[in-house]
Amino acid sequence: MLAPLLPAASSMGRPPNWEKRQLIDGIRWRIRIGAPWRDVPAEYAPWPTVYGPFRRW
Repeated sequence: MLAPLLPAASSMGRPPNWEKRQLIDGIRWRIRIGAPWRDVPAEYAPWPTVYGPFRRW
């Protein structure tokens, strides 16, 4: 459902290490639990990586 709302993938530059789905799930986890950003589980991505899209969006 979210695919049309996400920015298009850029063909230039380095490929991303983390899928957008993992980042969105990390944001959802943080919002649902109410934990600090530093407590986001590493299975989603490192917390600064998850916080970046949240801050931009």
